[in-house]
Amino acid sequence: TELGVERRFVPESCPRAVRPGDFVRYHYLGAFPDGTRFDSSYDRGSTFNVFVGKGQLIAGMDKALVGMCVNERRFVKIPPKLAYGSEGVPGVIPPDAVLHFDVLLIDLWNSEDEVQVQTYFKPEKCPRTVQVSDFVRYHYNGTFLDGTLFDSSHNRMRTYDTYVGIGWLIPGMDQGLLGMCVGEKRIITIPPFLAYGEEGDGKEIPGQASLVFDVVLLDLHNPKDGIVIENQVVPESCERRSQTGDFLRYHYNGTLLDGTLFDSSYSRNHTYDTYVGKGYVIAGMDEGLLGVCTGEKRRIIIPPHLGYGEEGRGKIPGSAVLIFDIHVVDFHNPSDSVGITVNYRPSNCTVLSKKGDYLKYHYNASLLDGTLLDSTHSLGKTYNIVLGSGQVVVGMDMGLQDMCVGERRTVVIPPHLGYGEDGVEGEVPGSAVLVFDIELLELVSGLPEGYMFVWNGEVSPNLFEEIDQNHDGEVLLEEFSEYIQAQVDSGKGKLAPGFDFEKIVKNMFTNQDRDGNGKVTAEEFKLKDQEAKEEHDEL
Repeated sequence: TELGVERRFVPESCPRAVRPGDFVRYHYLGAFPDGTRFDSSYDRGSTFNVFVGKGQLIAGMDKALVGMCVNERRFVKIPPKLAYGSEGVPGVIPPDAVLHFDVLLIDLWNSEDEVQVQTYFKPEKCPRTVQVSDFVRYHYNGTFLDGTLFDSSHNRMRTYDTYVGIGWLIPGMDQGLLGMCVGEKRIITIPPFLAYGEEGDGKEIPGQASLVFDVVLLDLHNPKDGIVIENQVVPESCERRSQTGDFLRYHYNGTLLDGTLFDSSYSRNHTYDTYVGKGYVIAGMDEGLLGVCTGEKRRIIIPPHLGYGEEGRGKIPGSAVLIFDIHVVDFHNPSDSVGITVNYRPSNCTVLSKKGDYLKYHYNASLLDGTLLDSTHSLGKTYNIVLGSGQVVVGMDMGLQDMCVGERRTVVIPPHLGYGEDGVEGEVPGSAVLVFDIELLELVSGLPEGYMFVWNGEVSPNLFEEIDQNHDGEVLLEEFSEYIQAQVDSGKGKLAPGFDFEKIVKNMFTNQDRDGNGKVTAEEFKLKDQEAKEEHDEL
């Protein structure tokens, strides 16, 4: 004769229980005391949805549902006076019938409910939170109040990307995402009137369903955003800052806002080399690389409309904010010439180096960031060249001009006057600016341009006869070589310094052997001042 309620299963967590005025969704089995079933929501494939305590249910069920938790199961015995009484329901429930209901509560909400937000992880640093009109990328699991999963971006392995607060989302999600930080995790519980309402979405979500979204925010930007530059290390000395048209070499780590690494020049052990301000890189990087110093480290945060846009590229998803931590190794401009800084010059500096001089010097060679490439000091011997003869890179030939013995200078050589785009494998990176700290130790004056041998005095009028020792009217290479060697040894003649004796002599002989038969005759033999201007030099 009295209402009977047996709580057969009660969940450990019960944040909320049914109160009069609440709207509930529940499944049930209805049977008579002998076990005969008269109704079942399971058979219809949909929950029973109703307000509690508003007379929409039989009185016994109105009372039996109060205090229930979502996922709680109750066995309810309802006497006739609290059910269908002496009249029953014709053809279904006889008069004065006791009714048994096996009830499972699926959902519960109230028309005065609001969106509930529970943050269970928040990063220590939160420089920015979601505001209306921001664009966000987030992952989520969507469940009903009973824990049934209806959707998941994780399963699709793709974030959900959308604007916030402009009607692209259900109202409850629009509200629930506001104020989030990148990396934050929160649970957003949305009543149906702020979700899909009475009709549901026509697919997975039934009408009048409360929704629970477990959300992690991965990315956040606004279409009005520009790049953000955070200077991390700026050298004390910064003589020059990058400008449009400069060529930069830099290292970088590229990450998404959530810290996911998508690329790194360090992993390739090779700098990224590019022109700046010319459209060779994404617009945000073009802007972010302007005004940097060699050796500077900075963070450049680039919104997607200045990065890879809605489509993304490779490991970069669409609409992703990019973070580049860069380290500028060096930069130059194609119009740069050799830079020379004289660090010390002796007071008695009268003889200056010129093309053709033989020089001996020490150097330390490094990159602009200070990385040592080479040093003659470590080898214990000087570097010896003939200036202007192509034995060193063009920039070094230029940098060694007009030096005096004892002078020390720093020579900065741009790559187009150094080792170019290719560099020297294993030694000099491509497109690298080179810095040489030089000390000139010895200078041997060279010969006039175009000469490999000169006389220190008057030339014998019988020169050919003197060379032709056996007087057969022909001079062989051996005779020619012995004669030149004798003139040098006696001080009567001088060879161009810094070159191999045999190569010079052979070259001189070849120039005289005009018919190429390996012999020089008196008719072929001419001194340089006797050569027509269009003839070749002795070298």
